[in-house]
Amino acid sequence: MSYPMFELSEEQVILRKAIRQLSDDRIAPFAAVVDAESRFPREAYEALCASDFAAPHIPEEYGGAGADALSTCIVIEEVARACASSSLIPAVNKLGTMPLILAGSEEMKRTYLTKMAKDGAMFSYCLSEPNAGSDTLSMQTRAVKVGDGYVINGTKRWITNAGEAEFYTVFAVTNPDHGSKGISAFVVNKSDPGVSFGALEKKLGIKGSPTREVYFDNVEVPGNNLIGEEGGGFPLAMRTLDHTRITIAAQAVGIAQAAIDFSLSYAKTREQFGKPIADFQGLQFMLADMGMRVEAARQLTYAAAARSERSSSDLTFFGAAAKCFASDTAVAVTNDAVQVLGGYGYTTDYPVERMLRDAKITQIYEGTNQVQRIVMARQLLLSQ
Repeated sequence: MSYPMFELSEEQVILRKAIRQLSDDRIAPFAAVVDAESRFPREAYEALCASDFAAPHIPEEYGGAGADALSTCIVIEEVARACASSSLIPAVNKLGTMPLILAGSEEMKRTYLTKMAKDGAMFSYCLSEPNAGSDTLSMQTRAVKVGDGYVINGTKRWITNAGEAEFYTVFAVTNPDHGSKGISAFVVNKSDPGVSFGALEKKLGIKGSPTREVYFDNVEVPGNNLIGEEGGGFPLAMRTLDHTRITIAAQAVGIAQAAIDFSLSYAKTREQFGKPIADFQGLQFMLADMGMRVEAARQLTYAAAARSERSSSDLTFFGAAAKCFASDTAVAVTNDAVQVLGGYGYTTDYPVERMLRDAKITQIYEGTNQVQRIVMARQLLLSQ
């Protein structure tokens, strides 16, 4: 069920059908075992790469599909409906490459974006650190200029797809005396000497998406791996998140849609007191609220995606609002789905408990929802 306020293009309708079919056939069958074994969803990765859905946002001039922001959200939403862990493949590929798209040189784009489109190489985003989560300016990773290049030392934490990705956008302090103007961004290769990874984090949900620390021990990078200008890293990180928080909103919508789909099917077949539980008004009210919230989240996400495509002046507000509202909705709807199934919903025999666990992270990463509310409030105050 999906009835957007505006008409999707014919290409977007076809895209949704294609990615839903692929997700149902080649991703959903492995979702439970990927979660149970806490392993990378290799089947999903291979299916997405083969169909140009692993990084659909890569422009056509670099060999990609050239999907716009809304189309990319549709891909992520439909993959998340099948498996939340797998949806982080296209989502984090966009997160990792958005700094290059926004500020990278033409040479850098042709080097790295082309490899992604041709070889299916993944990109990760290294911003957070052990003592620098929401407080980005507290980062300790350093990049010291040596000759024509830089030497990077430090630790990044909570890095999605770390170890699986071939390339990393790394934010590091180049001038510790300049505050927000002393941070720069670089592309680092997994194969660069001095790059290593920590153990897998043991997580509540999205267990199939590897999360590790990334260590940089005297990692030498050439000067042309600097993204944009030296000292431009902090605003670039914030601009990136304006665009990519929408992908988390899309992921949350997909998880929530999966939960309501399963709840509806279960409610029509589960009988108590001689009739399907879907016939009870109390449960109907719950299902109605679930559907209403999911559709509202979808519309806000799509509206934000349209603003991302245009780089509208109100993108910062809409990106934060979509991410915050959709993730809160995903947690509420998956929690209700467990309630609809009762005791069965609390067991791993049914997928809604996994959906609830997966939904929780959407309220946390790419900026907690408390931070999103701060961002929205600032934008509202600035608009007056």
